Amino acid sequence: MLSGKRILLIVGGGIAAYKSLDLIRRLRDQGARVTPVLTRASEEFVTPLSVSALAAQKVYRDLFDLTDEAEMGHIELSRAADLVVVAPATADLMAKMASGLANDLASTLLMATDKRVLIAPSMNVRMWEHPATQRNLACLQGDGVLVVGPDEGNMACGEFGPGRMAEVPAIIDAVDAALGNGPLKGKHVLVTSGPTHEPIDPVRYIANRSSGAQGTALAEALRDLGARVSFVTGPATVAPPMGVEVIKVETAREMAEAVEAALPADAAVFAAAVADWRVENATDKKMKKDASGKAPALAFSENPDILAAVAQRASNRPDLVVGFAAETNDVVENATAKRLRKGCDWIIANDVSPETGIMGGAENKVTLVSDAGAEEWPRLSKAETARRLALRISEAI
Repeated sequence: MLSGKRILLIVGGGIAAYKSLDLIRRLRDQGARVTPVLTRASEEFVTPLSVSALAAQKVYRDLFDLTDEAEMGHIELSRAADLVVVAPATADLMAKMASGLANDLASTLLMATDKRVLIAPSMNVRMWEHPATQRNLACLQGDGVLVVGPDEGNMACGEFGPGRMAEVPAIIDAVDAALGNGPLKGKHVLVTSGPTHEPIDPVRYIANRSSGAQGTALAEALRDLGARVSFVTGPATVAPPMGVEVIKVETAREMAEAVEAALPADAAVFAAAVADWRVENATDKKMKKDASGKAPALAFSENPDILAAVAQRASNRPDLVVGFAAETNDVVENATAKRLRKGCDWIIANDVSPETGIMGGAENKVTLVSDAGAEEWPRLSKAETARRLALRISEAI
């Protein structure tokens, strides 16, 4: 329940604005107080009178309204809420937020608030998939903005695909989670992420192309559902998430030690791309060419199998152990065999062949492999993949 919670609801200009009326009603049914803010464009779809009647509150519309500024200035308005919700969040509003623009009441409130912000994107599928929108989305998520949706389906414009605003019950659940009442409240989840670097000498190392984006997105999604997250990360190119415990490591052995120290946990998700081998004869001085022109001989040793070690623990085993399988061929077959070999509950398999653009990219297409079989998911942003996986984890534990 949201009894006593104060929600500042910014309604963007799009056909999905009609859903904001139902959102206001349902928020109030759960005891929340809703203060509505309309953009000029949103008034083409809903009227201030209908919004005000449902919210039983004054509707705020203009940045330079002298009466509003005298009664409750925009700075105070932006900070008097427990949570700021933008529904629908149009491409224009997302661009303003990502760029730091503040040229109307809605964008000024979003810049001035010191509270968490939750957006429910809604736009045409081509606009959603446009590189500019995806850049803005990544920027906002990096700034800690919470995201729910969008859903996939038929749109008012006649096209089909991702871009529909999330349904009201999903937004209510996201609001509840953002206010600390998520389904993972009181749960501890361990997440590994990024590559590991195995040194050859002080300036060279063995690594892979993992950016850490999927692990970071997953940690954020779990955090947003109320979990306490321990995030063990190798040297990723993506910044670690805020609001979680971040443990930085370099090598596979360091990651294994950090994982052991972070246990026990209710669930453990191993999204890191851990190097299978390390250089046994690594040196503390830079290797030099010699007159023979021969390459130095490198001796390799197998790194600890972190996933198997946790999945096969006799004690303090997490209730749910999830591994990742980055494959280039026979994806489901290899992932199924890996799940059985490692002893984990789920494997999240994906095709990381160069032509997919998944490793290091902004999207992912995964198959969840469990004892129930293989469940293929559509190609989604890594943030949406993470959100779906986090929800499944919350149902499992």
